[in-house]
Amino acid sequence: MRSVRLEALNDFDQWRAAARRLLLDAVPPDEVVWLDPTTPQDLFVTEDAVAEVTERKVGVVPQRFIDWAEAGICHSDPERFALLYRLLWRLQKDKALMEARSDPDVGRLDRRVSAVRRDAHKLKAFVRFKSIADDSGLERFVAWFEPEHYVLERVAPFFVRRFTGMMWAIVTPYRSVFWDGDSLEFGPGGHKADVPAEDAMEGAWKSYFASIFNPARLKVAMMKSEMPVKYWRNLPEAELIPSLIRGARAAEAEMIARQASIPSSKHLRRAERQVEDDAPEVEISSLKAARAAIEQCRRCPLYEMATQPVFGEGPEHAEVMFVGEQPGDQEDLAGKPFVGPAGKVFDAAMAEAGVDRGRAYVTNAVKHFKFVPRGKKRLHQRPNMGEVKACKFWLDLERELVKPKLIVALGATAVASLAGSSATLSAVRGKITELADGTQMFATVHPSYLLRLPDRAEAERERQRFVADLRDVRKAMGH
Repeated sequence: MRSVRLEALNDFDQWRAAARRLLLDAVPPDEVVWLDPTTPQDLFVTEDAVAEVTERKVGVVPQRFIDWAEAGICHSDPERFALLYRLLWRLQKDKALMEARSDPDVGRLDRRVSAVRRDAHKLKAFVRFKSIADDSGLERFVAWFEPEHYVLERVAPFFVRRFTGMMWAIVTPYRSVFWDGDSLEFGPGGHKADVPAEDAMEGAWKSYFASIFNPARLKVAMMKSEMPVKYWRNLPEAELIPSLIRGARAAEAEMIARQASIPSSKHLRRAERQVEDDAPEVEISSLKAARAAIEQCRRCPLYEMATQPVFGEGPEHAEVMFVGEQPGDQEDLAGKPFVGPAGKVFDAAMAEAGVDRGRAYVTNAVKHFKFVPRGKKRLHQRPNMGEVKACKFWLDLERELVKPKLIVALGATAVASLAGSSATLSAVRGKITELADGTQMFATVHPSYLLRLPDRAEAERERQRFVADLRDVRKAMGH
């Protein structure tokens, strides 16, 4: 009997090295005992060391087995290593085995792969980061999650892509992962007590969840299938679910009654245009009044999907105004501009260039988040010129109230909004130009551009160029 102890719970390469050694020695599956780090040490059992096999080719298998094995090894079933080796052993004689879904071993692996993929999806969907700050005031984010299987390593790259500009950690009972903005590191598991109970973002998240809840589409069984009850204890919005379900029937009846009195979208758009053409504008004399007024904005359809409008932020009479494209996912939830990954890049570059964000007014050309839903995610979608022009009323109002000496356009959409659709970023980047009303404009890239660059060296070069542009902004302000 051969005993093999693996050092990791779900390391496919480590298992493969051990399996190839066993195949080379012609050890049949029923003569192998697989142990993982959680298996107690047995003083009477001699354990094989895991070694890579390079002497000759062994264990040649179809790609489907490799793909399934990489997922199946993440299942929490203690027999997963033995199942994989049994299939590997049988594949040496039957290369078509993986096509036989009726085979008990193939079917068993198929079900485990499906369970792992579902669990990975739940991890992506139900992680809720909480904000913490260390002694230096640097903001970090941490989340607690309890997966059914060992899926953290498979899913971690997703969070790197999704939250590249954030420093974050995800803690699970079996392992933790840390992202510092540059590298991904794994460590031992932890406890729920390691994560703060709540933070300021939870209120915004609850507001968003309540705003997208549609009583007419409520199917409790399906909701519990997609959002199992066992995850509710770690979701801030879960405490809203019982009351939303209880009030769903009344809310649906009210919605139907209200819908009966609403004209068709064609007539509604015509009426809105008529109101905009004929009705005098309400006088807005302060940024506070403008923030209140924009809550009722219906100038374009973007308000229908966004959580809330995101107005500008900063001193009422700032010397410099920064204009981006539109709020992102995190800005939409928080109601503040430049607080997501691009905002972190922006803040760091501003600090490096010596520009005080606290003395600048920061806003966007478009005030509502435009996105395309993809499952649980909301993918950014660039606003069209019709939406940019519809929102120009609010940007012009901000300019009139703040009266900045210099406006910095961050990206092509901001340039088009401020200087007209014929203006291009490439033509004006790094230059000070004059707008129609005499205000000076300086153009550079949007910080989100830096996050999209796949090559790290190129991204660093472009970041340095962006910082240089911000230093030129500081010089233009005479600071």
